[in-house]
Amino acid sequence: MESVRLFEAQKSAGSRLCLDKTLMFVSVAIVVLGFVMMTSASLHLGEKIAGDPFYYPLRQLIHISLGVAAAVAIFCIPTVFWEKTGQWLFIAGLVLLVLILVPGLGAKVNGSIRWLAIGGVRLQVAEVIKLISLIYMAGYLVRHNNTVQTSVKGMIRPLFLMAFACGLLLQQPDFGSAAVIVACALLLMFLAGARLWQFGLLGLFLALTAMLLIALSPYRMLRITAFLNPWEDPLGSGYQLTQSLIALGSGEWSGVGLGSGVQKLFYLPEGHTDFLFAVIGEELGFIGAITVIALFGVFVWRAFCVGLKAEKIGRQFSAFLAYGIGVWFGLQAFINVGVNMGVLPTKGLTLPLMSYGGSSMIVMCVAVALLLRVHHEAAKAQIDGPNREGGLQA
Repeated sequence: MESVRLFEAQKSAGSRLCLDKTLMFVSVAIVVLGFVMMTSASLHLGEKIAGDPFYYPLRQLIHISLGVAAAVAIFCIPTVFWEKTGQWLFIAGLVLLVLILVPGLGAKVNGSIRWLAIGGVRLQVAEVIKLISLIYMAGYLVRHNNTVQTSVKGMIRPLFLMAFACGLLLQQPDFGSAAVIVACALLLMFLAGARLWQFGLLGLFLALTAMLLIALSPYRMLRITAFLNPWEDPLGSGYQLTQSLIALGSGEWSGVGLGSGVQKLFYLPEGHTDFLFAVIGEELGFIGAITVIALFGVFVWRAFCVGLKAEKIGRQFSAFLAYGIGVWFGLQAFINVGVNMGVLPTKGLTLPLMSYGGSSMIVMCVAVALLLRVHHEAAKAQIDGPNREGGLQA
């Protein structure tokens, strides 16, 4: 009877997808809530810019559709493909970062050259390089796991390549994305078993480097001083933060009502992108804000559960990839919320799967698809395991 039960389980697993339903539900909930709030935050802006209040919502629907299509395609690709091509993908990402700096190819928006314009299509390469960096780091940690655990050299070697990528990002300038990439790389090495004192020493060195970069850049220093005391210059350097704090304070417990927010009406800059969380806080109040935070918390928890499932059956690359995606989403959401609440300096980082933006939405949908693929492969391997290896339990 036991053999019959195992056979039926294998047959069922082979004929259907093994999806993490909680992860899918949370991802869809984040996207839907983000679309509703982005629509509320951008109707007036679309009317002003294009004479069409649905200018931004319609484009975001296209972004979401493209993201879902890309996610479906990526889900069909085995994770072993990404493990084998991670190094080449990283090199391709570096080439794209270089191309942005080529006159005529890089598109300048709000003083930053962060978009690669090719054939009328604009690609924000920083979003792509974040995911590529995670794929590369996951592969590196599998190939050099012992070196990372026993030698400082094993930790420093990949950071040289990361530093080169971050140097190109700083030329745009995009300090926020560079910080996320380095932080994710460090945390992945910590999860891979890097010695605590080595991890701490390297983290201290990078923190001092970041402080030096801030001190040498008047632009970044202005953001830091504005963060420390935004009310000193509420109409100048502290304008974004003060308007965000006013929006959050106006929401109180239950908010002023969906669509009834005032700060988004040409007071709060980038309300549909970087400061979407402030609009959520104003219109949905503390309840809406804590719901968003809880959704991202569940997402990160499920990502780590997926990684742990893969690690238990010996799929180290898949495990590190899942951990990395969880860290990335959690860290970027934490920074975005912290910036909106005034507890972190202003950074140009969007709220994952919620803020307006084509490149961000598509890349993050692909990241979710990779998580689902890792879970699918791990779940099927657990069911197939007893027949192949004699005793591996689900």
